Formats: sequence, C-alpha cells, structure tokens
Amino acid sequence: MLSRVAPWLASRRDPADPAGLSVRMLDGQDTPALKLLAQQDPVTNVFILAHLRATGTAGPTSGGAGVIGIFDDGVLAGACWAGANLVPVQLDPALAPLVAEAASSSGRRYASAFGPADAVLALNTELAELGHRAHEVRADQPLMVIEGPPVVQPNPGLGLGNIADFDRILPACAAMFEEEVGYSPYLGGREFYSRRVEGLIRQGHSMVHLNEAGEVVFKAELGAVTEDVTQIQGVWMNPLFRGQGLSASYMSAVVEKAQQIAPVTSLYVNGFNTRARSTYERVGFRQVGTFATVLF
Repeated sequence: MLSRVAPWLASRRDPADPAGLSVRMLDGQDTPALKLLAQQDPVTNVFILAHLRATGTAGPTSGGAGVIGIFDDGVLAGACWAGANLVPVQLDPALAPLVAEAASSSGRRYASAFGPADAVLALNTELAELGHRAHEVRADQPLMVIEGPPVVQPNPGLGLGNIADFDRILPACAAMFEEEVGYSPYLGGREFYSRRVEGLIRQGHSMVHLNEAGEVVFKAELGAVTEDVTQIQGVWMNPLFRGQGLSASYMSAVVEKAQQIAPVTSLYVNGFNTRARSTYERVGFRQVGTFATVLF
C-alpha cells in the first residue's frame, strides 16, 4: 500500500487551497463514492468500473495496487488507479500534482498511464518533474463508441477463443503487443502475460478466427467489461492477411458479440493510425472523446 511507503498520504491537506484537499488511498468503505464518481462517464471510466465489478471494492489488491483518492472537504473529487498502470478517474488536470506526488512516493514502477488526454498529459508533466521519464507519449487517441448494430456485415468466421487453442492465440496476442508498444510482453515474465490471455479466453472475452491451417487470421479482446460498456483491445490482423479488405467485417463481428454483453461498445485508437480509424468509422464507430497514453 502506498501509505506504508509515504505515511503523509493517509491524509494530506494542500496549504495552497484554503478549502483544503486531502489525499489518501481508498479503502472498501470508499467503494460507493468511487463508483458514483466513475459513473459520471461510464465509457471513459470503463476500466475502473470493470475493476469494481470484478472485485467489489475500491480497496487495495493483494498485489498492492489501489486507487489514489483526492477529497475536497470530504467529498471524492477525483481519483487515479495506481497499479501496473496509472488510470485517472474524473481527474481535473489541476489535481495532477497531488496524484503524481502520491504515485511517485509509492516506489512503484508504472508501465504506462492512459485515459482522458488532459488528465494523463498533466500527470505526465508532473511525473517528469519527479524523475519519471516517458519513452513515448501518444497524445491523440480518439475514444470511439458504437451503439446499435454495425453498418458492415459481420464476418461469420469470428468466434470466441477456445482454451484448446491457447498455444495459437497467445503468440498472436504477443505479436500484437510488440507491434503496439515496441517490446515483448514477456519482458516482465511470460507467466503473468500468459495468465492474462488465458483469463480473457476463459471469461469469453477473447474473439478469434483460426483458418483451416490453424493460423490466427484475426483476433481481438474485450479488455474491460461492465453491464453497460465493453472496451475492445488487442485488435490484430495476421500480416499474411492484411490488405485484403477483411478488417471491417471482423470488427463488425467483434461488435456483434460485444453487444451481447453490453449495449455500448468502445475502443481508443492512435490518432496517427488513419487506416484503423477509417475502418472503425465504416463499421459505425464515432468519436466521443480523446485519450492519451504515456509509455514509461
């Protein structure tokens, strides 16, 4: 827990604010307040809402991850997930210095920060002042949603991932990860990433098309799931099948399956990836916000 490393974090007031702000790690009693905060924007905050749905608590995990809360006169005014990644929740950029100080004082190493661009970029600025240097900043990532059926006919070949095909799906997931971030997901150990992929398959959140030769042609996952929103992640087309106009029909099939779980399907995409953005728009996605990702 962060409070063990930095005792001041248990309750700190900002002398520059006459009303006073307090900063501390959330615990189980803060669960209703965090859920209420996140539900102000269930699409943007699907990550933390999915976490609350899965665990039932805002308290720290067994691995020491948790949620930094900023309180204004006792009311939760903003928050930030602090685990392997930093994920702001309804965080005013003006509160970024307090969150950055708390996150830095924990002694944890963060792989990335992602979420609403204004909060993430403000957080990155403050973290840089504290010695946390980003090796890449993706400042423009359209957040897109689709409600209702996709415009393009879904590809009938897409199905749910089967654990029997794990040894085929895992390499495809690793290839996607390496293309996206520039390094192998196995750097921190193969077991953790493998468990993550296996978990998505077992939850029915992995979608894949294997051809008759057993090759993964296309795959995607639902990385965050609530009763209202799903967020698509890990979209990957086998390089052998790119350029054949298949992506839109596969994405339509992903949407079709995702909407069997929740009515709204979301994703975010790098702004420079014009081809992917065009595909998503063809399927029926529209932009509702802008995310940013900082890779440390």
